[in-house]
Amino acid sequence: MSLNLAHYLQMSAELHADRSAAVFDENRITYGELAAMVKRVAGMLRSLGVQKGDKVGMMIPNTPHFPAIYYGILHAGATVVPINTMLKAHEILYHIDDSDVKVLFTWNLFYPETYHAFRDSGTCRHLIVVARPGDSEDLPEGMSFSTLLQTSPEADMEDTMPDDTAVILYTSGTTGFPKGAELTHFNMFFNAFYVRDNVIRAKPGDIVLAVLPLFHSFGQTCIMNAAFLAGATVTMMAQFETKKAMAVIQRDRVTIMAAVPTMYFFMLNVEDPDAYDLSSIRMAVSGGSSLPLDILNRFEQRYGVRLLEGYGLSETSPVASFNVLDRPSKPGSIGLPIWGCEMRIMREDGTFAATGEIGEIVIRGHNVMKGYYKKPIATNETIVNGWLHTGDLARADEEGYFFIVDRKKDVIIRGGMNIYPREIEEVLYAHPAVLEAAVVGVPDEARGEEVRAYISLRQSAHVSEGDLSAYCAERMARYKCPKEFVVLKALPKGPTGKILKRVIKDCVRKGEPIV
Repeated sequence: MSLNLAHYLQMSAELHADRSAAVFDENRITYGELAAMVKRVAGMLRSLGVQKGDKVGMMIPNTPHFPAIYYGILHAGATVVPINTMLKAHEILYHIDDSDVKVLFTWNLFYPETYHAFRDSGTCRHLIVVARPGDSEDLPEGMSFSTLLQTSPEADMEDTMPDDTAVILYTSGTTGFPKGAELTHFNMFFNAFYVRDNVIRAKPGDIVLAVLPLFHSFGQTCIMNAAFLAGATVTMMAQFETKKAMAVIQRDRVTIMAAVPTMYFFMLNVEDPDAYDLSSIRMAVSGGSSLPLDILNRFEQRYGVRLLEGYGLSETSPVASFNVLDRPSKPGSIGLPIWGCEMRIMREDGTFAATGEIGEIVIRGHNVMKGYYKKPIATNETIVNGWLHTGDLARADEEGYFFIVDRKKDVIIRGGMNIYPREIEEVLYAHPAVLEAAVVGVPDEARGEEVRAYISLRQSAHVSEGDLSAYCAERMARYKCPKEFVVLKALPKGPTGKILKRVIKDCVRKGEPIV
């Protein structure tokens, strides 16, 4: 039995051809128009020699181009590799070479970074530049998306199997090297199907806000795929701006929104909140990082909407658990496992924990990835005896609700984005003035955590915080860059000379100086 995730967009187009599928600023595209674009993108890829199973990258912001290209790649039987739009050239290069990307779609504003990655890549053969209406496409390298689209025929959909890889989503690791989670057509379809019917409960008349980046699993599944599966309208924002987001909600009468806690924080603390009419919202969900109780309570008090929190990972398509409307929410809980997904708490010795006991969340079910692309060792370390090990420490109560208490993995979550300190530390160690580096997360009211780097300098070396900031900004996505640098004579170490990051974290938690 074949299954292609793009089939469900075509189904919605057959049922709702004249309904708006996507809205961006003053521009609207109907389901019929979007479906035709998808077929032409597939035809474009076939004319470039893309075959079933080939990898196609896309570095596109939240505009109607994103679903047209995303589903067009799937329609052609290829695999989508969404790339974080904030990455720098060497980070992009790693993603496209590691995933064997043959064609890369890039937004024209990202061209300087993507061109350098394309030029140095050993796998990518074609660069297609997607420009905003009215922008110049006169670039030294790359093909014009609009020109190719006009000349490409509509292609028939390629049959794919449920276990064929639909999307490779990159998730950073503690080694500092991102890993590509292979998610199948069934992984992505069934996760979106569940979210549509049980979490956001989208219907054809709904207006869904896409302010989460669609290159991220949360935005892809819980907004784009679930909404198009329902025949709803998706109103898009290229990036989150508090007042603009609230104005869009008011303008389009948005009924469903999904966001990370940081976005809700800024909405609740905006100047003159009564200037915006958000009464159309009937469903609001949160994910990406832990939702503070204050935000949950204040949102419900102000807007009369119950804010539902969920949990997941790129490796789980992403949704694994959620609070839902027909069950009570518990403060601080990530809810109950979704249907067909088994979540347990596991002790260090591999046995399952008792009710209330803290251990690692492990998951198995229809939403779990095939594995990490070309990384069997990492896959076998993460999926053990059929259980995906999340690295998150939690407990479950007597009714099966899960409560996260800590993270086993060394990860910082800033505004819903995962940041792995090792990746930043490796950049800092390459600086000629830096002798040692340790990066930790520190509490931040708006973003949950901020990035702080503790360093010691080589003998006689001098460097300013501004110089370090500029150095990091040139070499990594801005959201990863430390907000603060603390220079110490030496970092705390154990008997073997290993830097004791836990000592740094304890001092941060207690507000004590590091000596």
